[in-house]
Amino acid sequence: MSTLKWQGWLVGLVTVAGLLVFAPLGLYVWASGGDPPQAPPRAALEDVRVTGCRIDPASRRVVAAVEAAGRAEGPGAYVVTVEFRDRAEADPQARAAQALVKIPGVAPGATEYGEAVGPVWPVATVPWCGVAGAEFARAA
Repeated sequence: MSTLKWQGWLVGLVTVAGLLVFAPLGLYVWASGGDPPQAPPRAALEDVRVTGCRIDPASRRVVAAVEAAGRAEGPGAYVVTVEFRDRAEADPQARAAQALVKIPGVAPGATEYGEAVGPVWPVATVPWCGVAGAEFARAA
């Protein structure tokens, strides 16, 4: 048997073995690709916003009005972290005051509201209120 003929048989056998191994894998990948991919859930931060920032005249505390929009995946609750600063730009050297507000029972397509109460605010200073973070938990 010549070397060239032996190499031809070897190439043929390797090709057949490769088809036996990779053909079922290819069929599996092809067959499992029928469902459209699910969109990843959007961040809870996109569903909430601060709609108002005022100083309560009686207590001199900052009060932020927070709005949360419901998600299509079902009812749930939001926990929103609100930040209170004396200007819109964050100062990396200073630590801003924060407060949590829970907005329960937000139905799909609905908008619910809550208030976050911050620290006592200095006189003659205008507060800035913004969302520092948010989390969504589906109702059980």
